[in-house]
Amino acid sequence: MKTFLKMLLASILGFGLILTVLIFIVLSALKQPVEVIGKNSILKISLARELDDRAGLPKISLTGMKIESKSGLNNLLFALEQAKYDERIRGIYLELSQISAGIASVEEIREALVSFKRESGKYVLAYAETYSQKAYYLATVADRIYLNPFGSIQIKGLSVEMMLYKKLLDKLGVDVQIIRHGKFKSAVEPFMLDRISDENREQIMGYVGSIWLHVLQTISQAREIDIDELNKIADNLELAFAGDALEKKLVDKLMYEDEVLSELQKYALTTPNIIDIETYYTPSDRTSDSHIAVVYASGDIMTGDGDSDIMTANIMRTLAKVRSDSSVKAVVFRVNSPGGSADASEFIARELELTRQKKPVVVSMGNVAASGGYWISLPANAIFANRTTLTGSIGVFGMIPNFGKVAEEKLGITFDAIITNKHADFPSVVRPLTAVEQDYLQKSVDNIYFKFAQKVAGFRKMSELRVDSIAQGRVWSGVDALNIGLIDYFGGLTTAIEEAARLAQIDDYTLLELPREPDPIDLLLKSFEAKISTTRTSELAGFVKQYEQIVNRLKNYGILAKLPYELIER
Repeated sequence: MKTFLKMLLASILGFGLILTVLIFIVLSALKQPVEVIGKNSILKISLARELDDRAGLPKISLTGMKIESKSGLNNLLFALEQAKYDERIRGIYLELSQISAGIASVEEIREALVSFKRESGKYVLAYAETYSQKAYYLATVADRIYLNPFGSIQIKGLSVEMMLYKKLLDKLGVDVQIIRHGKFKSAVEPFMLDRISDENREQIMGYVGSIWLHVLQTISQAREIDIDELNKIADNLELAFAGDALEKKLVDKLMYEDEVLSELQKYALTTPNIIDIETYYTPSDRTSDSHIAVVYASGDIMTGDGDSDIMTANIMRTLAKVRSDSSVKAVVFRVNSPGGSADASEFIARELELTRQKKPVVVSMGNVAASGGYWISLPANAIFANRTTLTGSIGVFGMIPNFGKVAEEKLGITFDAIITNKHADFPSVVRPLTAVEQDYLQKSVDNIYFKFAQKVAGFRKMSELRVDSIAQGRVWSGVDALNIGLIDYFGGLTTAIEEAARLAQIDDYTLLELPREPDPIDLLLKSFEAKISTTRTSELAGFVKQYEQIVNRLKNYGILAKLPYELIER
């Protein structure tokens, strides 16, 4: 009876906590102001919040008792399309003091704004306290660019910085045993080198240089400034003050934000009604017998089931469902992934191939669709990417760390095993690989690489020799990927949807965004469980805690087709 009462009390307390959070959510929602969209409204776009490919349900933070939500690129693009033909919307106001979006996402937004201006004849204005390079690249789509008198513009070029662990691992006595195929497959380099290899330096300079040239060409065309002049500005850091930007005609006027808001009155012909674009967009209630399914695949590719990352069971189940749904006439597969498990990538690619046999499939690549992310894109009828997308990285690797020495010398831990056969404990992370085991893993990696390359050759209609020459794990920008035949067209999500409709030969359709969002109550319960699970009952020993992050990075199970980084602007 006493145990029963304890369990009952715990259940009541747990339910009370959940009920309290639900009430909090409802009250928070009620406090949100309802914006009225009237005539002479101006849509405000701010990219300060993290931007995912897809807007999702808000997540509840039990730590800070607040609702955390991320903006969705999909809803922003759909809103711009909707605003073209909305007579209440007179123009767009870009507030770009902060920007939290990948460069390819920014490119998609910029292209959508170009289309908005061209097809509607409406204006776009931009303002920032300080423009980062990425923000200024986006701002150049505007009819007028304003800068705070105390601000500046950063034009300095692009860089990629890698953290290399080789010397640290040597000091610790950790031996990382590496198996790879592809001289450009650089995911393993931080664990085997203390400097960037010549091959990796070549590929990084290739795609970074391609992206930088695209940015320069865009700015040059928009502001009528020669590319050589822009490179000179970058090399000499000539934009220390706001006045420098005005003098070099990078901006049109120096103004404080309140002055910019007053300036907007001239364009709105009255006091403007400024509407946040996230509150403006409302999905159409129009229905159609025909659907285009947009299936989102974002994150690392892994086997298993779940809502986070690209879990095979979830994505495969979703593709099987749309394949058998007669109302779905075409599929857009939106991929934003650096890759992951080679096995999982093949499972998903196979499911996409089966889907293509039934209906058109178009891939839309986001900021990165490389290695396993490229693998799962291959079966599509057409592949779209942005010029600044990172893709390719057709290569495979595996890593097995040996912690035996460090465990013994630093922690006083030794290991012993009883085995029935020579390699029964393979792979082990507390002893070195034998020559036989090393050879076995190399054959496995080589085999998967050749299968990967064969699939590229088959789907992209290339010779295997040609594929090998552009593979070897090399990363390419979208510009170069089009030139060498890895993708078919430049374009973002909305362009891919239009192509899917064309291939399906339909004009009237509604979008079906998948996988389905999880139930809000399930999200709440998971948030509660996550909070409990992260409460640690004991701290790790000082040595283990210090190097926990590195150890976690070394825990790569299976053979991977993965890109270890993406282009990040600082």
